[in-house]
Amino acid sequence: MAYVDHAFSISDEDIFMGDSSRAIDNRPPIKEIAFAVSLLVFGFIAIVVGSVMASNRVGGDRAHGIFFAVLGSVLFLPGFYYTRIAYYAYKGYKGFSFDTIPSV
Repeated sequence: MAYVDHAFSISDEDIFMGDSSRAIDNRPPIKEIAFAVSLLVFGFIAIVVGSVMASNRVGGDRAHGIFFAVLGSVLFLPGFYYTRIAYYAYKGYKGFSFDTIPSV
């Protein structure tokens, strides 16, 4: 038999014997997910409206529509990123956790 040094091993019992005030909490952060979804939706709407504005030259030139579409992209990208993390964490995919979503 191989020698195992139990003084430095960590088992499940060791994790729960320590600080009992720390509870394992893997609940979804509702405010953060709602914020991410709102960024996703408003960003998508702004991209569509900006594209329509740029193609129809609303406001006199295309610059207003392009600016609106760029602003929509700035909203859409983090919204998509954090909504995707929340979805994968909810579904239980390996490597995804609600802990990676920053607090608002």
